[in-house]
Amino acid sequence: MGAVSNVPAVTRRAQARLGILLALPVAIITAVFFVFPMANALYYSVVDFDGLDPTPPFVGLRNFTEMFTDAATWHALGNNAIWIAIGTAAPMIIGLLVAVLIWSGRGGATYRLLFFLPFMLPGVAIGIVWGWIYDPVNGWINRVLNAVGLDGLTRGWLGDPKTAIFAVLATAIWATCGFVTMIILSALRNVDVELVDAARIDGANAGQRLWHILLPQIMPVFLMVLTLTLVGGFSVFDIIFIMTGGGPADATEVLGTYAYSSAFQLNRISYGTVLALLITVLAVPFTIMLNRLQRRLSLQGLGA
Repeated sequence: MGAVSNVPAVTRRAQARLGILLALPVAIITAVFFVFPMANALYYSVVDFDGLDPTPPFVGLRNFTEMFTDAATWHALGNNAIWIAIGTAAPMIIGLLVAVLIWSGRGGATYRLLFFLPFMLPGVAIGIVWGWIYDPVNGWINRVLNAVGLDGLTRGWLGDPKTAIFAVLATAIWATCGFVTMIILSALRNVDVELVDAARIDGANAGQRLWHILLPQIMPVFLMVLTLTLVGGFSVFDIIFIMTGGGPADATEVLGTYAYSSAFQLNRISYGTVLALLITVLAVPFTIMLNRLQRRLSLQGLGA
């Protein structure tokens, strides 16, 4: 307390002004890109705005009531759940295993480039190219099936309601695995190799070394990648919009595409805004929970 009281008042005021000056850019960015858009979204959620009327009528919670009683919303949410479950688990597992293989000396720079390249491509380009691959007439998937005598398995992959969502999911998994692989591979470079060697000498197999030695050491990074992948499952839009547009027969409709079609194709801006808010409300709790767990594990690692 004595040390603080000995600091001149002028110096304390200068430090306070410096603190405000340093925090001001972040505060401005937060206000422009988060606070104002969120306030704007909340305004449009309680009015009936069609994109033209400058003074839309106030409707209160009617948009929210409609959303929770809309069968299309629950259908889209179900597709999001499928996307989150498969589209999160598959790239995390595949990316982890590939990263471990490369880290253990079974792949060099060429392999790292090949696995990371899909993530570097724009989502629009990926959607267009894989749309050609799934083409029922000229796509190479059906051509390969025909060539090996499996003609009965050929189909219009993106035109069949039973396979469309999984076909698009396979494309997204292919595009995401490279990102997961590269991030986890970077984390593996900080692993204590002596622990791995000791476990190997003690007779631990590859699976046991992965589960008990490697994964605990990279868990903070693993959770960070898991968070990004999980949130992407809630907000997925571009690859579905490019490949199927939500069809056929709404088979690939998710909250993102349903919000877009409601707002910009049906001119129901307010209803599309409410759907977008639902995406945020669903994604934020998972993000907070995983971030807290990640910070706790990081602090435990520093304490160790």
